[in-house]
Amino acid sequence: MTAGKLFAGAIVISAAIAGAALYYLQVYAYYDEVAADAPEAQIMLTSLASKQPETFLFEDFQGIDATSSPLRFRACFTTPQSQAMLTETYVTMEDAVPLMGPNWFDCYDAREIGAALETGDAIAFLGQKDILDGIDRVIAVFPDGRGFAWHQLNDKYKE
Repeated sequence: MTAGKLFAGAIVISAAIAGAALYYLQVYAYYDEVAADAPEAQIMLTSLASKQPETFLFEDFQGIDATSSPLRFRACFTTPQSQAMLTETYVTMEDAVPLMGPNWFDCYDAREIGAALETGDAIAFLGQKDILDGIDRVIAVFPDGRGFAWHQLNDKYKE
């Protein structure tokens, strides 16, 4: 075997190891489960009347978050409150776009949520404006009571 083949083989093996490490770091390493009683698990909606975030009824919370980015928060929950009652009480959002989550967090499907928002089957609400600087928490609720939460950039950083 020539030195060139050994060198090329070492490059290919190094690239494969680096690629596998990068994949692991992006998909698994930085995410942590959010406990249902953690402060981050407090799902709130912004009131039409007060323009302030308020707690509302929800259960069966599952969530993930990461310290590496404020946009990595994802959550799933259920609520007994109807969409009609929620739209009469809380601020809705027109520009909500669910961000993709890791495949292993299987309760959260951004494609399904996005399609339901486009057809009007799900309704998006402003959870908390500027939960972090320039980041809003968005809540989407389906007619069957399934709810989803994520963070997205607000107008401060969209340009």
